[in-house]
Amino acid sequence: MLLGIRYILLSGLSFILVNFLVKLLGGNNAISSYFEFQTFGAHELVFFRSLVSFIISAIVIKRKAIPFFGNNKKWLFVRGISGVVALTIFFFSLQNLPLAVASILQYLSPIFTVILAAIILKDKILKLQWILIILAFCGVLLIGYDNLVSDSEIVIDPTWMILGIVSAFFSAIAYIAIVKLKNTDKPITIVLYFPMMALPFTGIWCLFDFVLPIGWEWIILILIGVFTQIAQILMTKALHTADTAKIVPFQYLGAIYAIIIGWFVFDERLSWILIAGMFIIIICVILNTIYQHRLKSNT
Repeated sequence: MLLGIRYILLSGLSFILVNFLVKLLGGNNAISSYFEFQTFGAHELVFFRSLVSFIISAIVIKRKAIPFFGNNKKWLFVRGISGVVALTIFFFSLQNLPLAVASILQYLSPIFTVILAAIILKDKILKLQWILIILAFCGVLLIGYDNLVSDSEIVIDPTWMILGIVSAFFSAIAYIAIVKLKNTDKPITIVLYFPMMALPFTGIWCLFDFVLPIGWEWIILILIGVFTQIAQILMTKALHTADTAKIVPFQYLGAIYAIIIGWFVFDERLSWILIAGMFIIIICVILNTIYQHRLKSNT
């Protein structure tokens, strides 16, 4: 269990590092101006992230002699497309929302997963789960309410809040697809389909809006791809090493990392109402996840 916790903590640190680097190259902050970094669109960041992931995944597949295009192509395609939409919107939200708020909204994906699992996988949603789902969205409303009553310098655009929630929804679709692929395709093949779908889409987009990286920007773009791959591997190892219900709460320490980095690095001074809304979401997601896994372990 200690090894699983270690993996999950390192995975969370890797993910928050990726989010930090994405925000760094997304502009709209004093740090980017200080280092004189250019501003990169979310689509270009997804393109470079996908390029690194594709190269790594393709090498692994070739070495292990795994069928390149997999078996269940329908759900592999769904996983790829939904993942591309989710990540692209999430990167845009990172550039336009405080780091902590964008990260917290992405954590709504397990809530959407429960709802989609009931529709697609015919799982039951119990009364306690419905209560937690409603409370989680009350946390979202509290974040929105903060804009009306707070005199903070940080103004949260409701459009980007909604898109952040949409990103979480598509992340949930990707997770449902992974569940459907569990018995038909290898994890590395499932991972591969994301860059396979992302590269043509974002590549065409980059033809119309491309910023040529210079100097350290190349290193940062490569690190975004490398640390995303590391984070996914560590997460998989964590879930395979220990009881999911016991280690999942440590995954959401990423919310604490995001608040600290946003506060001290990007000078994102969040109000107490905003922080309260975010913690309501996190607590509800954690309780729902633990409850769900305990139900499965008892059946």
